[in-house]
Amino acid sequence: MPRPSPLLWLAFFLLLLLPTAAGRFLLDLAGGLLLALFVLPLLLSGLGWIGWKVLQSRMITCEVCGAKAFGGATQCLVCGSELASSIATSSSDSSEDTSRPASMATIDVKAEDVE
Repeated sequence: MPRPSPLLWLAFFLLLLLPTAAGRFLLDLAGGLLLALFVLPLLLSGLGWIGWKVLQSRMITCEVCGAKAFGGATQCLVCGSELASSIATSSSDSSEDTSRPASMATIDVKAEDVE
């Protein structure tokens, strides 16, 4: 296998060192590749962490055995008991709507001078 000539390597390094358009292009290309190489793993790990937190927020814990299930499940996959979210949904369907506007739940505070 023939080795590349040293003249080729010398021409490549001169392109990098001389302030020409080709040298600047090669330096910008190398800088962009290094930036992508360092930033891409950080970006992917951040997106993975956010995805994991979203998944955790949608999980329900069984009150009987402690197993975790997704929010749409009505029964625990391990012990077979009814999950708390399905109990709350069925009881709220049978009772009347107890929601009230936030203005009814706020407390008005009046300042008084103390002598």
